[in-house]
Amino acid sequence: MSLFALITALLLEQFHPLSSRNILFDWMSGYVNYFQQNFDAGEHRHGKIAWFITAVPLVAGVMAGYWLLYRVHPVFAWAFNVLVLYLTMGFRRFSHYFTDIHLALRTEKLDEARGLLSNWLGVPAHELNAEEVARVTIEQALIASQRNVFGVIVWFVLFSALGFGGAAGALLYRIALFMRIHWSGENRPDPDEFGRFARQAFDVLEWLPVRMTAMTFAVVGNFEDAIHCWRTQAASWPDPEEGILLASGAGALGIRLGMPLPHGGVLEDRAELGIGDQADADFMQSAIGLGWRSVVFWLILLLLLSLASLLA
Repeated sequence: MSLFALITALLLEQFHPLSSRNILFDWMSGYVNYFQQNFDAGEHRHGKIAWFITAVPLVAGVMAGYWLLYRVHPVFAWAFNVLVLYLTMGFRRFSHYFTDIHLALRTEKLDEARGLLSNWLGVPAHELNAEEVARVTIEQALIASQRNVFGVIVWFVLFSALGFGGAAGALLYRIALFMRIHWSGENRPDPDEFGRFARQAFDVLEWLPVRMTAMTFAVVGNFEDAIHCWRTQAASWPDPEEGILLASGAGALGIRLGMPLPHGGVLEDRAELGIGDQADADFMQSAIGLGWRSVVFWLILLLLLSLASLLA
């Protein structure tokens, strides 16, 4: 049932994107901000207490809802899983930015591509040339695909395998991501004491998914280069988990990511990830293909595991 729930949610998300998803994400942002405002006294233990008070009721409520529906009829529980996946997972959460930037670069509208990238990242991109815009866009797409698709899938499948209902796992991953972003700061390498636990908790939840995604990139892309870049380059990135993802993705695509970028009139030092060609608009289409091949690979793997379980 988990496999069919995933397939159904992915198809729904592709053919009927949910226009109200931003409303849900705005609510979740307000929800985690409420607990930060009421518990943030600047100490690590307050952040830990707030994290559990924020996450546990939601996850427990979704788990209870799944089991109540399952007792009524398994089809209702399956539909509930599809609904939660539909709300928490999907390429459409970020793909419109990627597609519009790709189109702008292909039609040589660099200023438009810069503006779109600035809106996506929330930081100025007017100093970047076309290759740098393409490079940063591919980097962000790899990270976004992990957080919007692959990470959600892993925790959905894990909770399903443990008998807790996959919807609770998908929600746990997403709410943990929201707390990391809002409490510790996405671009702050040294979060304050309150937000430090949120970053640590998400790193724990991300440990397995990011490595499974990196391995999948290697399998469906250039295996040797992806593994080589993962082993030799990932640790040089400021966020080691993102480093694994970007290094393996760059190696799988045969391109170079990272590298210094102009920021405020000076070059911002960034490690070089990957080997091969300079990333440009042509490789953006390859990045889309890598993401979809990875999804198909995981669905086939789940299908084989389901068949093996039935035969056993």
